Amino acid sequence: MVSAVENMAANTSWSALGKATDLRNRILFTLGLLIVYRLGTFIPVPGIDGAALREFMETAGQGIGGMVSMFTGGALGRMGIFALGIMPYISASIIVQLLTSMVPKLEQLKKEGEQGRKKINQYTRYGTVALATLQAYGLAVSLESGDLVTDPGMFFRISCLITLVGGTMFLMWLGEQITARGIGNGISLIIFVGIIAEVPAALAQFFASGRSGALSPAIIVGVIVMVIVTITFVVFMERALRKIHIQYPRRQVGMKVYDGGKSDLPVKVNPAGVIPAIFASSLLLLPVTISTFSGGSTSPIMSWLLANFGPGQPLYLLFFAAMIVFFAYFYTFNVSFKPDDVAENLKNQNGFVPGIRPGKRTAEYLEYVVNRVLVLGSAYLALVCLLPEILRGEFAIPFYFGGTSVLIVVSVTMDTIQQVQSHLLAHQYEGLIEKSQLRGKGNKTRRKRSPVRR
Repeated sequence: MVSAVENMAANTSWSALGKATDLRNRILFTLGLLIVYRLGTFIPVPGIDGAALREFMETAGQGIGGMVSMFTGGALGRMGIFALGIMPYISASIIVQLLTSMVPKLEQLKKEGEQGRKKINQYTRYGTVALATLQAYGLAVSLESGDLVTDPGMFFRISCLITLVGGTMFLMWLGEQITARGIGNGISLIIFVGIIAEVPAALAQFFASGRSGALSPAIIVGVIVMVIVTITFVVFMERALRKIHIQYPRRQVGMKVYDGGKSDLPVKVNPAGVIPAIFASSLLLLPVTISTFSGGSTSPIMSWLLANFGPGQPLYLLFFAAMIVFFAYFYTFNVSFKPDDVAENLKNQNGFVPGIRPGKRTAEYLEYVVNRVLVLGSAYLALVCLLPEILRGEFAIPFYFGGTSVLIVVSVTMDTIQQVQSHLLAHQYEGLIEKSQLRGKGNKTRRKRSPVRR
């Protein structure tokens, strides 16, 4: 059954967008910062041999042009100042959240409210600087080994390190500003824009392969149908819910007795959203990038990474699926849905699950339900992310619009539209309140002006 809030959101008038000044300013602010991000992807790192880089990308683009270009918006292929993208920040977030669940001091810090959250965010920023420094230095060394630098040496390594780390920190700041003063989640929107920006070039390459005869018309039609079916399936699963019935007893306030109410506690089939796919992809991003730039000939370790952790390889697919399942459970129980906290909140509100005692028993029941739901949710995530990888590896399709990118695009689009609807709904409420206040003032004025009988 559709809730009243969902009914109001569905009936929200999009024509009110022009009247919602605050929402319009937020949208323009978000678009402005995203344009700044896109411009930064075209500013090259100093000291790069442009001709050698273009030649290298033409030959090795298929190896890294997939997942790497997807998350950096093509900045890595052009060696722009945002070549590392936002991945160091996401990796640091993974590490800090893992430590928060294992270190009692950090766990206590997390329970201290706003101040604790700010402290944890500060630790995440420090971790971002450390990871970005390691990745930037490794990328600089790889560029030198690939003869893609005009003047190799320590000066180039230092300048490349400073530029790439500064670019990542600037992207992190952009994401935080979008989240605080714009629309949607800033980090997710940066990745979203990077994906969308690369789609036209990927489509052109895909259809060019069809015109040249490299791909048959049946495969082209099949890929288009697969993308449409995948998008439809993702939308359906992202809206799927498991509702847990909650009962509230009768209560007496003074001399009045209020009847008990009923409500539903919605549990999404995929409570973690797109986070597990992003986390898993970020772990696979660095080995593939460094292995490709080093050419696989400078080190046996790099050769092994390139051979086994390239897109479509069995070890890559196995590790990718395992990380998706792990992060789906980890992020759900540690961030998005904590059974103990939910059970405690229900107990404080005098709510209970019919047939289940409040407190510990309710927490155990919620954990049992979420565990069963996550079996379907994590399997859905793994299927959506791996199926395009397998098909692309089997048919050598050059069009990179895999399951992870589809999942990110659909999830971020739905979340942003939902936030826009929430702002429009709040604007309509404000308009109704203002009208009611004006009517009240008008009635008072009219009553004051009415003649008095003598």
